[in-house]
Amino acid sequence: MRSVFSLVLVLGMALAGFAVYMVKGYVADTESALIAERERAAQVVETIDVLAVSKALAFGDTLTAEDVTTVKYAKDFLPEGTFATMEELFPEGLDQSRSVLRPMEVNEVVLATNVTPQGQIASITQQLRPMMRAFTIGVDGSTAVSSFLRPGNRVDIYWTGNVGQKNNQDETHLIGSSIELIAIDQSTDRNKIDTAIPSTVTVQVSVDDVARLAQAQAEGKLSLSLVGSDSAVNVVADGEQAITLPEPPVAPVIVADVPVAAPAAPQSCYTTVRRGTEKVQMEIACTN
Repeated sequence: MRSVFSLVLVLGMALAGFAVYMVKGYVADTESALIAERERAAQVVETIDVLAVSKALAFGDTLTAEDVTTVKYAKDFLPEGTFATMEELFPEGLDQSRSVLRPMEVNEVVLATNVTPQGQIASITQQLRPMMRAFTIGVDGSTAVSSFLRPGNRVDIYWTGNVGQKNNQDETHLIGSSIELIAIDQSTDRNKIDTAIPSTVTVQVSVDDVARLAQAQAEGKLSLSLVGSDSAVNVVADGEQAITLPEPPVAPVIVADVPVAAPAAPQSCYTTVRRGTEKVQMEIACTN
């Protein structure tokens, strides 16, 4: 009987020890899971609701309330110029639309820089910076770098013509470096893919440079050279002169030979002095 009791006691203690071991393991696993969950919760990114387009839009398309949806965006990475509500995007009412200034894809966030003010259409005026003007240059396949130009590119402008009617021979001069293009033909879309050779390009220059380009285009031929995006570009500040026209050569001034008069001989003055019966001339100082 004692042996049976001892056996039962030992078995009970073994089961109790096993139960304690299992409970400790469960508690440890639970604590590890809680710690991992807390770490994941700490890494959750806070989001905010912003407006985005619900369909793909191209340059110049009208943006209405029907084209807008709400998406969640990481708050810490929110770009500047977003809209949180329809009232912010259309403050003058939903009947006044905006226009798209660059292509936008589905669910792309609407930014203030990508759309026109409410009620305005997309045009070249949105591309002009303060103190700058648009000037259109007529080009062809040989003067416009074939069809490789895009709005936003920078070009060097060359003028070919006769400087001051010199020997009736045309010369080519660089008159503008790193001039920005803002339109090709009638398009300001920088992402437009078009293999057609343009007939006009529009550049952004200062007010005074418009007059210089007009004179250069009237007196000769303008050609463009594309500036690489990785080139060292010296861009002239807005409003300052970027176009320099070639100056005609200055004719040499011929000075006629003028005979030089010989220096006047020194003047001598005399007086007559009587000595007895003789008259003698004596040199004296001349007076006026």
